[in-house]
Amino acid sequence: MGSSIWLLLIFSTLRYSQIYSIEEEDPVIYVSSSNDALNAQAFGQVLYPLLEILRDRAASGDSRKKYAAGHATVPGYETIYAQAECTPDLDKVSCSNCLKNCISAIPRCCGGKQGARILKPSCNIRYEVSQFYESTADSVVNVSAHPAPAPVLPPKQGKKSNTKRNIIIIIVVVIAFDTMLLGGICIFLRVKQPKVKLDDNNSEEISLAESLQYDFEDIRSATDDFSDKNKLGQGGFGAVYKGRLLNGQYIAVKRLSKSSTQGDREFKNEVMLLAQLPHRNLVRLLGFCLKGEERLLIYEYIPNTSLNHFIFDPINHGHLDWETRYKIIGGIARGLLYLHEESRIRIIHRDLKASNILLGKDMNPKIADFGMARMFVIDQTQGDTMTIVGTYGYMAPEYVIHGRFSVKSDVFSFGVLILEIVSGKKIGSFRNGENEEDLLSYAWRNWRDDTIPNIIDPTLITGSRNETNRCIHIGLLCVQENANDRPTMVSLTSMLNSHSLTLPIPSKPAYYSQYNSELDISRLGLRLTETFDESKNFVYVSRNEVSNITEPYPR
Repeated sequence: MGSSIWLLLIFSTLRYSQIYSIEEEDPVIYVSSSNDALNAQAFGQVLYPLLEILRDRAASGDSRKKYAAGHATVPGYETIYAQAECTPDLDKVSCSNCLKNCISAIPRCCGGKQGARILKPSCNIRYEVSQFYESTADSVVNVSAHPAPAPVLPPKQGKKSNTKRNIIIIIVVVIAFDTMLLGGICIFLRVKQPKVKLDDNNSEEISLAESLQYDFEDIRSATDDFSDKNKLGQGGFGAVYKGRLLNGQYIAVKRLSKSSTQGDREFKNEVMLLAQLPHRNLVRLLGFCLKGEERLLIYEYIPNTSLNHFIFDPINHGHLDWETRYKIIGGIARGLLYLHEESRIRIIHRDLKASNILLGKDMNPKIADFGMARMFVIDQTQGDTMTIVGTYGYMAPEYVIHGRFSVKSDVFSFGVLILEIVSGKKIGSFRNGENEEDLLSYAWRNWRDDTIPNIIDPTLITGSRNETNRCIHIGLLCVQENANDRPTMVSLTSMLNSHSLTLPIPSKPAYYSQYNSELDISRLGLRLTETFDESKNFVYVSRNEVSNITEPYPR
C-alpha cells in the first residue's frame, strides 16, 4: 500500500485517541535540520524557554484546539519560530507531559541544529529559523487550531488487494471530511481571536507576545532600580539604562516617560515594527515590559555608542579610518533598503540621523529609534501629515514645508549622513574662514568648483580618493531639492557596490539654511513647539545638538 499504510496508521491513532483520550507515546519521529545554529549555546538559551511557554499555552487550550506558535530572537543571531500542538482530546496535564517529553528529546536528537520536528501520535513540536506558520502582520505570537502537516515516511513493501484499496478510499474520504470540518473551525477561531489594545484611543492594535514580555521586577533588578549610574541617555520621551540579566546578558532598557503622551506612541511603534524586522543593520528589540504606567523597551546592548559620538568627537573621530566609514555607509544603505523594499511592510524611518546610528563591536552600523517611523503598504509611495517630526537638517524640504514623506525623504536623510561621514562636519552651520556655511551648501559649492578635497575630512590621510569622491557625488544625488530626482535605495546600493556604474549629475541641493530658523518656519504657517499634538497644526522638532528623541545607546 506504500504511503497509504502511514495514512491508515495516523487515522487509526487519531480516532483511537479522540475516543479514549489516551496519550500515545509511540511511534516517535525525529526530523532534524542539517544546518547548525550560529551560536549553539545562545540558541538553546532562547529556544527552551520559548518552547516551555508554547507548551503551557498549547496545554491550556480547550477541546477544540491545543496549539500555540510564536517566535523569539537569539540576541545578535537568528530568530526562532516554533509551534507546539496536542490532539484536542488530551487534558491539560497529558498534553503538557507529552510536549515536555518532546522538548527533553531535543538535545539527544537535534541539539545545536537550527530546526527540528519531534512528532508523536498525541503531540508534536517544531522550530525553524524561518517562519513556517501563518502569521498576521500586526502580531508577534499567533495561536490557531491548524494541525501540523502529517510526516511522510519511506514507502513500505506490501501486497495490494481490492479490500485494502477500498479501505484506503474510505479512509481518505473520511479524512478529507474531517479536515474540511476542522478547517472551518480553525477559520472561525482565528477570526474570533481577541487582540490586546495598548491604547483605547487609537484604533491600531497589537497582540502581546508572552515570549517577548519581560517581568518588570527582573528589569528593575537588572538596572539596579534604574539607577543614575546605569543611565545611558536621556531624551524627550524617557531615559535609557544599561542592564544585566541574571543569565549575564547585557541589555539596553528604554523607560518611556509616564507623563508623555508621545511615550505611548513610541512604545506601540517600536514593538510593532522592530519585533518584525530581523536585520543585522537594524537595532534588535529583545522584548518589552508593561506594568501599570510603566512601559519598557528592551534592546540588545550596543557597546560602541552612536555614530555621532565618533564622527563629531575631536578625539574619537580619528579612530574612523576611511575603510570603517565606507563600511558604515554601506551598512546604513542595506538597513534602509530592507526597510523600504525587502521587509514585509514598507517602513519610512523619518528620523534618520547620526545619533540614531548605533555601532556594534565590529563597527557594524544599526539603525535605531523607530518611534517616528511610519508603515506603508507595499504599493504605497508617500504619505502626508499635519505634524512634522524629525531633526532639522536631516528632514527633506517637501516634508518640512508640506508634511509629505516617502522613501525619498529617508534618502535625503541618508545623503546628509554620507556627507557628514565623509567630511566629519555636522549638517548645521560651521565656520569656514570668514564665512558661516551649512554642510549642504559647502559641499555643493566645492563640488561645483571642482575643489572636492576641501569637503573631505583632513584626518583621512589614507584610503581611496575615488571612493571618497564617489560618496560625495552620491550624497549630493540624495539631497537634491526635487524628490523625484533622488535615487531609490535599490539604485544607491548599486552605486555603492559598483564603482564602474556611471553616476548622473546632481542638481542643486535643498539648502539647510533655508529651513533652519523659526522665522522661516513661521512664514510657512507652522509653529515650533515642544509638545506633540496631531490635532493641531504644530511642528515637533528635535534639534541636532540636543535630541528630544530618546537614543537607546550605551556610553
